[in-house]
Amino acid sequence: MAEKFRIEKDSLGEMKVPADALYGPQTQRAVENFPISGQRFGRRFIEALGLIKKAAAETNVAQGHLEPQIAKSIVAAASEVVAGKWDDQFVLDVYQTGSGTSTNMNANEIIAHRATQLLGGKGSVHANDHVNFGQSSNDVIPSAIYVAARVAIEKELLPALEHMRAALAEKAVAFDGILKSGRTHLMDATPVRLGQEFRGYATQMAKSIERVRHASVELEELALGGTATGTGINTHPEFAAKTIERLASATGISFREADDHFEAQGAKDAAVSASGALNTVATSLMKIADDIRWMGSGPTSGIYEIRLPAIQPGSSIMPGKVNPVMSEATMMVAARVMGNHVTVTVAGSRGNFELNVMMPVLAHALLESITLLGNVAREFTDRCIVGIEANETRARELLERNPAIATALNPYIGYDAAAVVAKESAKRGVSVRQVVIEKGLLPANKVDEALDVRAMTEPGLPQGGGAGGGG
Repeated sequence: MAEKFRIEKDSLGEMKVPADALYGPQTQRAVENFPISGQRFGRRFIEALGLIKKAAAETNVAQGHLEPQIAKSIVAAASEVVAGKWDDQFVLDVYQTGSGTSTNMNANEIIAHRATQLLGGKGSVHANDHVNFGQSSNDVIPSAIYVAARVAIEKELLPALEHMRAALAEKAVAFDGILKSGRTHLMDATPVRLGQEFRGYATQMAKSIERVRHASVELEELALGGTATGTGINTHPEFAAKTIERLASATGISFREADDHFEAQGAKDAAVSASGALNTVATSLMKIADDIRWMGSGPTSGIYEIRLPAIQPGSSIMPGKVNPVMSEATMMVAARVMGNHVTVTVAGSRGNFELNVMMPVLAHALLESITLLGNVAREFTDRCIVGIEANETRARELLERNPAIATALNPYIGYDAAAVVAKESAKRGVSVRQVVIEKGLLPANKVDEALDVRAMTEPGLPQGGGAGGGG
């Protein structure tokens, strides 16, 4: 059956719009102009647009710029947008006009059309004159980016990162007694405790949380009130402050009017800074997930100092094979976020004169990074980290054959003699202890003191060590 259309007009003339669409001609033009990727704005961004339009209508009616009935219908329609009722009507591609004007008008048209329906024939709501009153795409879109990003960070990402940090900290305590080989350059190094490694991971996440919180605070400043170029033309001087107060109340998160509207609209430095913090989180996750993948490698020809939860078969041809799939998923997310940071950086640099002209792709990349990091941090924690078990037998086996234990001999027999011991240990495949005893390099009562592996995992020098050695 042929699709049905209605005819609507905008400043460029008539357009055929799908008969059942809530959007109008400006949206339809953008649908036809930008059939590029099929990627659309996500839930958080659409929610932010709805929140802004709702708050704006409440401010405008309070200031006497909208009739109460029209404002009431706009608030109701915008509330439905906030709730996700009309997500399927946000039909535009991310790759569009760099100001996001098409998407702002998409929101205006949806809300105007729905608000008119809610009036039940008792009036008509105009997308520009009513829904967009006191606003411009140039201050609405950057405000929506920051609202969406800050809400997603505070409600999704930070709780997920804290969940991961807590799980790593618990493992650090549980594994504190497990002695194992340290590794630098992927080569054997002096002993460490498995708990020390996991404590390091927990600290990485704690510092990631601090960085993200700091970046989130930068997103408090909203461009709303600057309208077209930052001058505030066609808006009440108190519109922005009053509307932003309503946004803060609705989200439970602090927002405020930008210190300088020219900075807020011409630059997106706070978004680039936030993306930088997300990029650092991705770097931490890449390191942690990859370390866990390496430590769990095996079971016969790898390191296998830890056992990872078996959550799915690992091969279509090799029976019984289980792979570190959660580490791999986490590493892929990290790679994507790193790529998104490049996109945000380039987009942020295109603030030509009074307006950034790559805001849609900046928004998409930034919000995707927040969502991916939050989701993968929680899943990696629940499906991998909490189920990790220490393989103490294997850790001890590898440690006993580690020639780097000879480092502890430096204060007793000197660096050069200790190097000879380490090389012979490695060449013969025997322990450092055995070489020391065979060569009679230390009195029997000093061997245990010198080769106390637990003591090697803490700072300090032995009491009575005689030779001194270099690092």
